[in-house]
Amino acid sequence: MKKTTKRRIKVIALIILVLILGALIFAGNYLMTFALARKDGSANNVSPASSLSEQDKSIIAANREVFKQQVESWRNETPSTLVSIQSDDGLKLSSEVFINPESNNWAITIHGYNGGRHYMDNVACQYYQHGYNILLPDLRANGDSEGKWKGMGYLDKDDIINWIEYLIEQYGDIKIVLHGISMGGATVMMASGEQLPSNVKGLVEDCGYTSVWDIFDDEIHYLYHLPAFPLMHVASGISKVRAGYSFGEASSLKAIAKNNLPVLFIHGDSDTFVHTEMIDKVYDACNSTKEKLIVTGAGHGESYLRDPDLYFDTTFNFLKKNCGM
Repeated sequence: MKKTTKRRIKVIALIILVLILGALIFAGNYLMTFALARKDGSANNVSPASSLSEQDKSIIAANREVFKQQVESWRNETPSTLVSIQSDDGLKLSSEVFINPESNNWAITIHGYNGGRHYMDNVACQYYQHGYNILLPDLRANGDSEGKWKGMGYLDKDDIINWIEYLIEQYGDIKIVLHGISMGGATVMMASGEQLPSNVKGLVEDCGYTSVWDIFDDEIHYLYHLPAFPLMHVASGISKVRAGYSFGEASSLKAIAKNNLPVLFIHGDSDTFVHTEMIDKVYDACNSTKEKLIVTGAGHGESYLRDPDLYFDTTFNFLKKNCGM
């Protein structure tokens, strides 16, 4: 009788364990798919509510309208070409190219999460007006580029290196700056830890996160009010199998510590998505020539909208002084 009871207890315990593991795998797969799967329609709203004052919101809205008109004129008056390359894992990647005659300066402007190349139109337009040629890429799983899973900067860094090599092959002795916002900023930092061609002269990273683990850890607390353990660990393992990278290895912090190029770090002081303190961590980890710009009254990705003169004057002065561009 006792043996039968013990056997039943063991069976029940095993069933409970299997159910728990199954639930964790299901939830981890859901989280990974929610975060990384391509979304060509309406994107998930994963941003916390803004903490900006009504005055800051009004200034940003007014500047956004000014940029909209500038970009419409720029696109109407400036021819562009759609180009494509193949990623290391066989995806067709697309970009838009704007040529500025008589210039060998290039800006690769890199969009953020759930974005596309048009999200960087405002920034690209400013570079073009300052005499730069422009490469506007759609990152993998965004826009016209193929891909099932977002690279979160980690896979994108290799794609950007391929774009750099494409530009050098097509245009020869050129100078390149990488300018990314949000996930684009993380892409810039993760690329900086690789062996970049000498044509890359400088980096501008705006509100990039320290690592995919850190930003998803914040999100799981915000969206689901859950601790990181054990769900994040399971989701990270599933991501390694399905998307090709774990959340922990996709680290801007580790990459920027290996960088030797000049970097301008930018962040809004009211960023509730990629918290402003992240800039201090990546800035401190960087051992190359560097500057930091914190824009007052700016939320996530809104620094250039809150104070465009400060943002772009700082950017182009930095590139002129430190990068010869």
